[in-house]
Amino acid sequence: MEKTGKLAHLLKMDQQEFNLFMKRYGIGLVMFGMFIILSIASPRFLTVNNLTNVLTTVSLNGILAMGMVFVITAEGIDLSIGSMLALGSVTIGLVLNATGSIFLAAVASIVVCAIFGFINGYMVGKFNMFPFVVTLASMLVIRGVAYVLSGGYSFALANPDFAQIGLGQLFGVIPFPVILLLLVTLIAYVLLHNTKYGRYVYAVGGNIRAARASGVNVMWTRVGTFVISGITAGTAAIIMTARIYAAQPNIGTGYEIDAIAACVIGGTSFSGGISTIPGTFIGVIIIGLIFNGMNLLGISSYWQIIMKGLLIVGAVLLDKMINQNRG
Repeated sequence: MEKTGKLAHLLKMDQQEFNLFMKRYGIGLVMFGMFIILSIASPRFLTVNNLTNVLTTVSLNGILAMGMVFVITAEGIDLSIGSMLALGSVTIGLVLNATGSIFLAAVASIVVCAIFGFINGYMVGKFNMFPFVVTLASMLVIRGVAYVLSGGYSFALANPDFAQIGLGQLFGVIPFPVILLLLVTLIAYVLLHNTKYGRYVYAVGGNIRAARASGVNVMWTRVGTFVISGITAGTAAIIMTARIYAAQPNIGTGYEIDAIAACVIGGTSFSGGISTIPGTFIGVIIIGLIFNGMNLLGISSYWQIIMKGLLIVGAVLLDKMINQNRG
């Protein structure tokens, strides 16, 4: 009887250790498995050009996801980042054509998007409004502002050097968008995992009442997450505008879905308080690998849209199962 009890205890411990292992490293194993499967399925997958193309393609979504993860970790959501892409693009075009300065145009994009991020955060933090409602409304407002400023039309950029931000390469090998993605990821990692503010974000998302009782300024912590989301949206707008070499008020539609998908696939919980920057980065790569693999195999883009929706549902369901006993 005693031996049976010890065996049950050992099996239980093994199951707990397995669950902990999968929670920490499961997403990495999924990415590694996808590399193997796609390498076998298509001989073109492991070429340098294709892998570079994957990283360049996901750089935009990756930068957006690095801002989105802060918002979701604090138990929020930001549906306005796609519209911010459009407004950032129009802002870049207007400033660049007026001054000719690449630096001023880039800064203007980030500042304008950060301001709208602040407005989103203030409405949520100060008045305790639902993030979904606030950012759904601001999504429409921001898109409308982009159309008003541009007159509803796309227009070319005056300085051809701006295109190098999206098309240039370091040493002729590493695309600038990939470098920017890695830099943003590094900054996000330090901010979320190694600063007091990052701990506040986790505290607010984990238990807002306990965070408030512990002296955390909940309002400004939540405002900060939306400002960060706005900054990353403005940064992504720089890359996108440079790649298409035009200011367009109609870009960015649906990009918030890709960023949310990357976060939840990477282990970010919609319940708040659970996320990692490495997990989010891997989530971005997984989405890129799936779409790249489907393109290489000649699968219709319509199926890719379906797959994206199934990925989000599956990731949220998995999160629900893992955290069903939480709190």
